[in-house]
Amino acid sequence: MTHEIRVPEVSEGVTEGTVVDIAVAVGDRVEVDQTLLELETDKAVIAIPSPFAGKIIEVRVAAGDSVPIDAVIMAIETDEPGVTDDVGSETPAEAQPEPELNEKSDKRAAVDPEPETSAKVAELPLPASVSAQPEVDLQSVRRGDRVAPAAPSVRRLARDLGVDIYQVQGTGPGGRISATNVRDFVRDTMRRITGGGPVPAAFGEFPGLHAQRPLPDFTRWGEVNREPLSRIRELTADAMSYAWSTIPMVTQYDHARVTEIEKFRKEFNSKASNENRLTMTAILVKICGAALKEFPRFNSSLNLAHKELILKQYVHIGVAVDTRGGLLVPVIRDADKKGVEKLAIELNEIAGKTRDRKISPADMEGGTFTISNLGGVGGTSFTPIVYAPQVAILGVSTAEMQPVWNGRKFTPGLVMPLSLTYDHRVIDGADGARFLRWICYALENPLQLVMKG
Repeated sequence: MTHEIRVPEVSEGVTEGTVVDIAVAVGDRVEVDQTLLELETDKAVIAIPSPFAGKIIEVRVAAGDSVPIDAVIMAIETDEPGVTDDVGSETPAEAQPEPELNEKSDKRAAVDPEPETSAKVAELPLPASVSAQPEVDLQSVRRGDRVAPAAPSVRRLARDLGVDIYQVQGTGPGGRISATNVRDFVRDTMRRITGGGPVPAAFGEFPGLHAQRPLPDFTRWGEVNREPLSRIRELTADAMSYAWSTIPMVTQYDHARVTEIEKFRKEFNSKASNENRLTMTAILVKICGAALKEFPRFNSSLNLAHKELILKQYVHIGVAVDTRGGLLVPVIRDADKKGVEKLAIELNEIAGKTRDRKISPADMEGGTFTISNLGGVGGTSFTPIVYAPQVAILGVSTAEMQPVWNGRKFTPGLVMPLSLTYDHRVIDGADGARFLRWICYALENPLQLVMKG
């Protein structure tokens, strides 16, 4: 019996992904749960398993294709006749025509949530002054004029709805803007203004807000190479641009004397296995977990639409991990309730999964605070960017031996630079200084932390 295999719903808010690798070919026999392909979403690279055992008779996607959730990716022939599809696939008799995606088609069209409404909006009569305006030739090469990558009808729709077409983020090939993109921009903008519901996570918190101005033709000055952005890099750019343009950030700097705690860490690791090997990041997760309970405003999110501060009663700390595909931030849950050794084991495991690109989207959700440790790379200090909707992030740089005054004389000591960036709408400068000094004191006097716990 023949079944269609569709892209499953991999995580809440994820509506599409990019095929990065196909593990099977037509004619291959596969088992249940065998990986068919890897799909890169805005949150992670997900292995899509086979829901059936049988022979692959058709592959409908290729590496680099962008596919929406529930799109048909393959067809499989099973050995058991009469088996019903209970995982969301359809038999040929029940199958509905699948929208064809190609380089010229609108990739969002397949997942338009309101097709009837969309059609009505597109058919609205246009004012005579608008319809009489001359068409813009998109085929011509323009260097001095800003021409939006959209059809004339789409630009007319944007003008009719009062939308600046240059703020709309296109999802078509080469960033081309469709009528659906314009309507989504209007809907999501109204949601943010009125607080009428969440914005789809797959397109950032405010799609198009950070639209880039047209670039010059760089080939006028020499040869260039073009490298498509990965989905992770695309979403990182959107998140960082949103944070930088909407959050008034302040960065506080301090340093901690970590000679004694580093000595303890090395002694512990001399007897530890790879599984529970203790890192400075694990120690910082524990300390930050305690600090967030002591300073609850740093464990909050600002909701301007409802004029309230959301104070979270849980402490989930994100830890930035450098991977080949970009920076990913897995989350350590309930960091305030776990011992350092347990945190070390959990952190080592999840960091390894992240570097091997086996992390799941659920492992990167729900963070309330983030730590970015560049101590293993180098540098004396840096300014991390707050990851919205969090309100603070801790940056860690490389510890160095420096002369330290002990009250009587200078002695060599290991000094670690720390930087705390916070949302100044929520946190005042004095509180930022107190929070960072609390962390430094805990690093310098870890026994005090044990006494308080």
